[in-house]
Amino acid sequence: MNKQFDILAIDDEQVIIDAINKICSSEGYRVDSSIDAKDALEKLSKNSYKIIVCDIMMPDIDGFEFLEEIVKRKISSPVIMTTGYSTVENSVKSLYNGAIDFIPKPFTADEILNSVIRGMRYSDVQNKIISSPNQQDDSTIIYVPCPAKYFRLGYSSWAAEENTGTILIGVTDLFLKIIESIEELELYKLDEEIVQGNQCATLKSKDNLVHNILSPVTGRIIERNEEILNDVNIIEKDPYFEGWLYRIIPSESEYELKQLIPCSSDRF
Repeated sequence: MNKQFDILAIDDEQVIIDAINKICSSEGYRVDSSIDAKDALEKLSKNSYKIIVCDIMMPDIDGFEFLEEIVKRKISSPVIMTTGYSTVENSVKSLYNGAIDFIPKPFTADEILNSVIRGMRYSDVQNKIISSPNQQDDSTIIYVPCPAKYFRLGYSSWAAEENTGTILIGVTDLFLKIIESIEELELYKLDEEIVQGNQCATLKSKDNLVHNILSPVTGRIIERNEEILNDVNIIEKDPYFEGWLYRIIPSESEYELKQLIPCSSDRF
């Protein structure tokens, strides 16, 4: 019999599984678990899960191989990656290969819950798209994809090259639809260095959840969009143009843009 769960937690450390189970069950989520990816794939063939929380470093099949396998099997459950070996490379590679979020260990209860809530909302959005596949019809548009010439890190942030060699950075409309509403915005200061795959801004939504924005590229901030600090609604109204966050001088754009997903691949 096919069972339905909210979360499948995959980790070879029982203490991590117990922590995810305790934190998420206390919020009413139905949690199932596996101590390795092979067992998880077997469960995925029999049961339904809204989201998956998966460790990267596991025996036999690691997290990246697991991502490849669920793509092959056309499993649509969104994946949140976790790891105790937190590096920029792991973060970026996870998001490039299809994960919707990346959480370093040890994580706090708030960090895992915030990510899980976004994952649930992401799953809901994807289900709406499946039930309303023709997003070209204005009446069924659920979110606006990034412009074709942009690049994105996962589904949350985007980068756009300018003719001057600088790069604009912003937040995707899909991410904004998932967090639902912005209450506060925190930006880094001018001349600060931001690093690809690391936090570059923080959004607080009206439900008091905190959402870290990961930078799509590395570079020095030469301009902030001060207008959005005065009116955060600008980001929600026009995330790809008037609602940009930073203009930066990139450090390794030729290499790093190759680690991002071209938004031209998102055309419906």
